[in-house]
Amino acid sequence: MKVVNILAGFALAAIPMALLAEVPRLPWGKPDLNGIWARPYVPDMSRSGRNQEGPGELPFTEAGRRNFTNYDPSKGDYTGFCLPFGLLRSMNSPDPVQFVQTEDHLALLYEQNSWFKVIKLDGKDHSIGQPLWFGNSVASWDGDTLVITTNEFNGKTRLDTLGHPHSDQMVTTERFTRLDENRLQYEVTINDPVYYTKPWTNKRIFLQQDAFELIEYSCEEYNVSVWEGRIKPPDYDNF
Repeated sequence: MKVVNILAGFALAAIPMALLAEVPRLPWGKPDLNGIWARPYVPDMSRSGRNQEGPGELPFTEAGRRNFTNYDPSKGDYTGFCLPFGLLRSMNSPDPVQFVQTEDHLALLYEQNSWFKVIKLDGKDHSIGQPLWFGNSVASWDGDTLVITTNEFNGKTRLDTLGHPHSDQMVTTERFTRLDENRLQYEVTINDPVYYTKPWTNKRIFLQQDAFELIEYSCEEYNVSVWEGRIKPPDYDNF
């Protein structure tokens, strides 16, 4: 345990196999992802910071650069208007997230707006055939790493607070790897041929928390800026 504590704030790097062998496991042998996880706030997925690693300058297509350059949240802020953040904006939030894992399912309970996403772990496509705010996810295990591939986004959200765009053609690949008793490595690859010329990846570390629980969160309550019209609904025709 002394080694684990020393590494609690490590820079993202290769993890010795001896440490990977210490991960908590469930009765059926898979790593135990259950718990409340504190996450680094990632307002800009291109940048690196404490417990996170971005790719640097993003590989925009011409359409992607134009979209990002013209983005002005003051003309319509969908998050301030209490619409769903979407998958990546939710994963980038500074609020904690709770994982509830069974042999067949993983539930992600976001404190942000009390949103949740439930994913079957059977590796099958359970698409309902329509675009969604959080997309359609297919999950399976690659050894001790849970891999979740998501598509069928509705294209109405942004990747991060800074406003990096994505289209409804985006496919994300998330990899969750339990490193030890305290840490979970999260890696997401963005593949969106409409706005980016090639896939790119962001990595970060989540830290398990024992000192607090999720609390109720309501965006609508006391949102005076919406009530008084200072925050406008987004113009999706020009999103």
